[in-house]
Amino acid sequence: MSEAFPGLPPPPPPSPARDASAVILWRPGPRGTEIFWVLRSTKLGFAGGFRAFPGGRLDPADREVEVAGLAGEDAAHVACAVREVFEETGVLLAVGPPVSREDRRLAREAMLDGALSLADFLRDHGLAVEGARFHPAGRWLTPEFVPVRYDARVFLARLPEGEEPEVWEGELVHGELLPAADALARWSSGEALLHPPNLHAIRTLTRLAPEEALPVLRAPPRMDARHVTDWIEFQEGVFQAPLRTPTLPPAAHTNCWLVELASGSGAGLAAIDPGSPWEEEQRVLEALLAAHAAQGRPLREIWITHEHRDHVGGAAALASRHGAPIRAHPECIARLPAEARSHARPLADGELLHGRWRALHTPGHARGHLAFHDERTGALFAGDLVSTLSTIVIDPPEGDMGVYLSSLERCRALSATSKLGGLFPAHGSPAPDGRAALEGAIAHRHARTAKVLDALAAGPGTLEEITARAYDDTPPAIHPLAARSCLATLELLRREGRAATSGDRWSATGQGS
Repeated sequence: MSEAFPGLPPPPPPSPARDASAVILWRPGPRGTEIFWVLRSTKLGFAGGFRAFPGGRLDPADREVEVAGLAGEDAAHVACAVREVFEETGVLLAVGPPVSREDRRLAREAMLDGALSLADFLRDHGLAVEGARFHPAGRWLTPEFVPVRYDARVFLARLPEGEEPEVWEGELVHGELLPAADALARWSSGEALLHPPNLHAIRTLTRLAPEEALPVLRAPPRMDARHVTDWIEFQEGVFQAPLRTPTLPPAAHTNCWLVELASGSGAGLAAIDPGSPWEEEQRVLEALLAAHAAQGRPLREIWITHEHRDHVGGAAALASRHGAPIRAHPECIARLPAEARSHARPLADGELLHGRWRALHTPGHARGHLAFHDERTGALFAGDLVSTLSTIVIDPPEGDMGVYLSSLERCRALSATSKLGGLFPAHGSPAPDGRAALEGAIAHRHARTAKVLDALAAGPGTLEEITARAYDDTPPAIHPLAARSCLATLELLRREGRAATSGDRWSATGQGS
């Protein structure tokens, strides 16, 4: 089960975008332009584990800061940039008398605690902000499918002489100055994941001097009038095409991942899970595929993680339009609609695609479920093995909790036997640390199993009663869905001899009915 059904609450509407600013701090270096990037904590709800530039949300108090040469929203965004850079790195992008290291430390702590405003700090030390030091370098609006959204202004600012950025661990893990070319190389290898604004900036500064880069920075690829781009390449050769599908809330989309297969004469893409059955969404995908084909990357193959409708709804039509084979596990192929089966070719567990992509049989959510592991970069395309939006439903009889846990463990073991990089799910944003994402899913299942055992210990009950006890931290409207995973857990406990049934009532082993 991964499709919506009557009675479930609808997915939430798109969240409003929050005004924000980000700053590309740069300086000249012996090997070209150097940039300062930070590593965001995995605990953050937006872009956790990603590399980024210093920046953050606009604070109402930023509108009270005077910025020489600017007014209104332009001034407020520059003030936000100054404050965020100071809070996150200690770098002071203001002019005036020198501020001692100790005074900076105290002011930074007070600003992070909300006890001091930027305006007061500047006034107390006779400092001023000059708008001319901040060069507008683009505006980016987070797409509507992302749960947390920003309307971010990006600025290019030279790191002042004598300033040394210092990240305090918290929302950020660390930061470093490095040549833009080195940052790009880390992204290319899969070591660092980047959101489009940061990738575009780094790519541009790798080939252009900062003064020459501004026109390019302000004109990202495939940017519409709203400042939204559909060119989302988190890792080199890995593109996200989120399509609206009839899936389970809180998701409203299924990620169709476009992965680059090879270069030269074999160049092309595989589309993983083109799941939307709706023509308007298929047109969205076709427009993106046309842009790739124009750059020498035509669609070559379609890979399916499993047969649920929100993963295969557009596969047959896409295969027909492009003459591309559908590759899937035999058990998945047997359940595909007839029009899709006619294009299908089976994939065996362990089969290596294009010398790089290993197909891994990972049942539990669906019997024919596959994940695809990139042995070059470690990227794992997980389908419905893990979601970064919510918990995967395990729905008996097809779903099996014990088998599902074994699949999670198998993929986690890749970090010991091979290479495990980022995890790219069908629902939600990528998790840059794939091992941590898998361990989180495993820990969640064990914690939920403990709650089911506690629910049984409270006394025998029907599935609905046990679910209500074990999922008391879940909205009641979701309990019919939670009951399916609860049943899968109960059946695992029964196999292990820790639960029993009598009629429609479940109990802990040894309890009466």
